[in-house]
Amino acid sequence: QVRLVESGGGLAQPGGSLNLTCKASSSPLRINVMAWYRQAPGKQRELVARIVSGGSTMYGDFVKGRFTISMDNAKDIMTLQMNSLETEDTGVYYCGAGATFSALSWGQGIEVSVSA
Repeated sequence: QVRLVESGGGLAQPGGSLNLTCKASSSPLRINVMAWYRQAPGKQRELVARIVSGGSTMYGDFVKGRFTISMDNAKDIMTLQMNSLETEDTGVYYCGAGATFSALSWGQGIEVSVSA
């Protein structure tokens, strides 16, 4: 059983920054991978970034160096630093975590709104 608590969303202006945090609690499952996905209104859910406990990362094509994902393996905490935000980054951001990327548990989602 994996419990995920997301925080840090909210409103930002274009060009601004937000930092999302996800804390995973699991027992007895070991968390090896974590990820952020997002879903914009009227669009499908898409990968924002994902990370393996060893440090390997992957980003969605739209990120273009603007976001940085990190993971505290000891505490099972993942952060997503989002800079140079664009209005197109608006959506609900979901944290996923689990032993593998094919078996992620999901948080409830957190809203990010980028608007002038």
